[in-house]
Amino acid sequence: MTVLLERLPERPKNRSAGRLLTAAQLAGSLGDGAFLTCSVLFFTRIAGLTPAQVGLGLTLGWAVGSVAGVPLGRLADRHGTRGSAVLLALATGTSILAFLVVRSPVAFVLAACVYGSCQTGLAAVRQALLAALADPERRTRVRAHLQSAGNAGLAVGAGLGGLALSADTAAAYLTVFVLDAAAFVVTAALLHALPRAPRAFPRPGAPKSAVLRDRPYALVTLLNAVLLLRMPLLSVAIPLWIADHTAAPGWTVSALFVLNTVVVVALQVRVAGRLTSLGSAARMVRRSGVVLLASCVAFALSALGTSPAVAFAVLVAGALVQVLGEMLQSAGSWEIGFALAPADKQGEYQGFFGSGTSVARAVGPVLLSTVVIGGGVAGWLLLGVVFLAAGWAMGPAVRWAAATR
Repeated sequence: MTVLLERLPERPKNRSAGRLLTAAQLAGSLGDGAFLTCSVLFFTRIAGLTPAQVGLGLTLGWAVGSVAGVPLGRLADRHGTRGSAVLLALATGTSILAFLVVRSPVAFVLAACVYGSCQTGLAAVRQALLAALADPERRTRVRAHLQSAGNAGLAVGAGLGGLALSADTAAAYLTVFVLDAAAFVVTAALLHALPRAPRAFPRPGAPKSAVLRDRPYALVTLLNAVLLLRMPLLSVAIPLWIADHTAAPGWTVSALFVLNTVVVVALQVRVAGRLTSLGSAARMVRRSGVVLLASCVAFALSALGTSPAVAFAVLVAGALVQVLGEMLQSAGSWEIGFALAPADKQGEYQGFFGSGTSVARAVGPVLLSTVVIGGGVAGWLLLGVVFLAAGWAMGPAVRWAAATR
């Protein structure tokens, strides 16, 4: 973790900003890792909800969050990104504690909507804060450091959540929820310690909902959302695929998760460092589509044969290819999202661009379990072709958007 904090490239006049942003990302993701690991079991075993009610509530929560990102980002543009980020971090911690008193489906849906909105809004405002504090040529590299720190935090938090799963008691789950809420209080404190971000005042006569009228940016956001369907691969599609279609041992799921985390922590910054322009970012996203197609082919091939060792080896190869595509897509999309957003509307635009993450979280599990698990090898190939098409289309979409800035 120390390396992540010390090697971050920083703006000369805000030398501590990079370290504080990274520390805030690390704190929040550590709490999230613990929460995500055991929250579903808390909701079903302690709160008394059914798996279907939990799934529906979380889907609705992230769907509402995907819509809330734009108005929350617009408020941050108007009233200041640092203060907005602090308030949203505190609100996120409060929404996590609210889950502890939820005992009905309606209350759970309401709590999930507040949680999803706060998380999405916080992610958008932190992006805008980064854009304001980092030089344009460095912000994608700084964002890569934040991604590495976030993955490291998720891994450590997942280990803490695993301890709660082992205990499987109400007290253990309560501890995890309190830990997650406390992590966001720490996040708020770190964000408050940041230098005040420069204000960029809107141009006279500019429309209030500019991003909703920006069709080129909307297309870029849509294509990015399609590529973000790679997010539920390891958490939803791969576990079901391994259990139902391959001879690989059950612990393969954990091994692939650890492998993904380690590679991102080690190499994401290096991949992002290859970016030199908006055009190189579009080419990087196009290559990610090709690589993600190759990973889908490898995952499909893992179902052939009956040897556990061979199936494990093929899955590891597929996971290595997939994480390369993930890093290419992440770095390229960060640069595209930053570069095409007006300087005075970064919060609003980052809220819209970041809605792709919420959409992937909301519809990805259902879509992947239906198309991939239900379709078998053909389903994997279809998903790969979708990745390829979205990656290829990003180039023309970015050129269109750049021509209209």
